[in-house]
Amino acid sequence: MSERLVVIGGDAAGMSAASQARRLKGPGELEIVAFERGHFSSYSACGIPYWVGGDVGTRDELIARSPEEHRERAIGLRMRTEVTEVDVPGQRVLARDLETGTETWTGFDKLVIATGARPKRPGLPGIDAPGVHGVQTLDDGQALLDSLEGTPGRRAVVVGAGYIGVEMAEALLNRGYQVTLLHRGEQPMATLDPDMGRLVHRAMDGLGITTVASAAATKILTGEDGRVRVVATDAAEFPADVVVLGMGVVPETSLARAAGLPLGAHGGLLTDLAMRVRGHENIWAGGDCVEVLDLVSGRERYVPLGTHANKHGQVIGANVGGGYATFPGVVGTAVSKVCDLEIARTGLREKDAREVGLRFVTVTVESTSRAGYYPGAAPMTVKMLAEKRTGRLLGVQIVGREGAGKRVDIAAVALTAGMTVEAMTALDLGYAPPFSPVWDPVLVAARKATAAVRAAG
Repeated sequence: MSERLVVIGGDAAGMSAASQARRLKGPGELEIVAFERGHFSSYSACGIPYWVGGDVGTRDELIARSPEEHRERAIGLRMRTEVTEVDVPGQRVLARDLETGTETWTGFDKLVIATGARPKRPGLPGIDAPGVHGVQTLDDGQALLDSLEGTPGRRAVVVGAGYIGVEMAEALLNRGYQVTLLHRGEQPMATLDPDMGRLVHRAMDGLGITTVASAAATKILTGEDGRVRVVATDAAEFPADVVVLGMGVVPETSLARAAGLPLGAHGGLLTDLAMRVRGHENIWAGGDCVEVLDLVSGRERYVPLGTHANKHGQVIGANVGGGYATFPGVVGTAVSKVCDLEIARTGLREKDAREVGLRFVTVTVESTSRAGYYPGAAPMTVKMLAEKRTGRLLGVQIVGREGAGKRVDIAAVALTAGMTVEAMTALDLGYAPPFSPVWDPVLVAARKATAAVRAAG
């Protein structure tokens, strides 16, 4: 008799797991049933800001594989169907058809939980008013576009200055909106140290985005039609015809919590290296609903990124399908942009290093993306952290123009390999004037960090 795999979640991790398992086992060996509560499967949520901003022409360009394509591969994907309960001892899930309200139990031999994340949405007065949008799914993106087309006003307020916040600020700017970005911290992009965040703040102001620091939204005021009109903080009020929430996400693990599955300090599911939920032989989890090992700090960390979700799915599918694969952890690499400003980081910030008790040195260098004499050379700033005693690389942050952001990958590889900054100085990187100075900016930072480690004794 064949086994049944049940997958909860029809996006990156869930459908990658289902597809990989199907490659390894045919329908006669493994029945696959997947549940997705939304209207779309296997799409790029990371591309939504670029669709909203007009860089991507249509919604369908963000869809990697439709429900019909999954079904053609013998994956029983049930759309608009939400799993409401997981019965772990009974090895079954309860699912509700969101169109008809019908509820049915489905048994499983193996279960994959890929429930993703949900946007942070504080309980502010007026938060549910028309014109206030979170941006997590394609449905959210479509609702925002409909809202933009339905209002004659051109004032937008973005609440939160993480990756989604700055990307949505750019998208709205590209659509001709007057954009105000409110954030609680000292500088935007809290994933950077404040000195690097200051560079982002300065650049955004230069683009015409009004960036307001230490500004926590306290309420949202509406007009006579009930639609959003103002975002208020303790200090000021900001007119708004549309509001986008970009305050980050949290793991969507309510099902897992109710089922008694193990959660970490950040609320994400805990798994072993094979992405199997700890203590449960036949349950796996991946994507934005899990916590992962930080290879630099040695602690569990919540890093919701599509790159990780797809890798988790490949690992899970291999193991479910009878093979063997592991996901060792992450170093926390991320890259983003706002207009022509590229923003990247990997490893630990100063705050992170202090929290885990590391002693460290920091250096910051100014360089260019190409040889200084070559046309198009653009400035960039590189900040590097190294462990004081050993010289081990701990983290890198980069802010600059074209050609800056993807240089963070050099540091990501070095972090994964556990390299010292001195060893990095000998890396044989590609060089030609159109691509880099003779000394790549990351290696210039490594040389300076090596000297700082030596000076620290």
